[in-house]
Amino acid sequence: MFNDINLINFLKRKAYELRIDVIDMIYYAGSGHPGGSLSAAEIVTVLYWDAMKLDPENPKDEDRDRFVLSKGHACPIVYAALSHKGFFDRTELKTLRHTGSCLQGHPCYLKTPGIDISTGSLGQGLSIATGMAMGARQAGKNFHVYALISDGEMQEGMIWEAAMCCSHYKLDNITAVIDYNNLQVDGYVNEVMNIEPLEDKWKAFGWNCLTVNGHEIKSLMDAFKEVKEIKGKPSVIICKTLKGKGVSFMEDVMEWHASPIDEDLRQKAINELRNAIELIENKK
Repeated sequence: MFNDINLINFLKRKAYELRIDVIDMIYYAGSGHPGGSLSAAEIVTVLYWDAMKLDPENPKDEDRDRFVLSKGHACPIVYAALSHKGFFDRTELKTLRHTGSCLQGHPCYLKTPGIDISTGSLGQGLSIATGMAMGARQAGKNFHVYALISDGEMQEGMIWEAAMCCSHYKLDNITAVIDYNNLQVDGYVNEVMNIEPLEDKWKAFGWNCLTVNGHEIKSLMDAFKEVKEIKGKPSVIICKTLKGKGVSFMEDVMEWHASPIDEDLRQKAINELRNAIELIENKK
């Protein structure tokens, strides 16, 4: 069994291992979305290795927790996690976006073991998750539903319709997780369409709201534990992150929202990520 310190260090390393997979996947695909995949690495790691109830041997277990990747273009980070968890063979990662691959450019639940719902049309994920949470209540199930949402998506009205619905029906079995890296395809979020004051908005819609550093493993672990204890209202965790986190030349650079990676940049990125893992190992 892990103690808390060993678990935190394990999760820190795992997040950077997933980042290496993201770089490799997009390199072999020749296209993809590195920036928003890298920013969500710690969030996805804590969800899949600590917060969510899952069984790779029984991926359709009716009592499993559900995960909705509303920001579907960031699927490489989720595919990486699913491969590490054993949902499918890791050799599949090199087939990202290839014709006939089980790993398409946006998640497809008909093709990929461990994917609960097909996503990609931005702004719709929270509505899907709301339906799942309402269905769980009606079926007498106690699984939890998590929806990972991008900051740019909150410029869309459908997000707030779903937020209103969750609050009205007191859905305490749903958690929205915001990857707030403040960059979208057209520039900085607050310049394209300002979404602040974000905490006040969610609270005004009747949600329990937490704001954390989305790259601090312990803060994320504590937040996910806390929201499971909240009764009578939905919860949202606003995760302050950095687009392209972990790769110096990608960090906070809009162009890496969606760009291919050549061999030289691939090697540079992987070297940086491996160095980060080594630093984590040395600090144990």
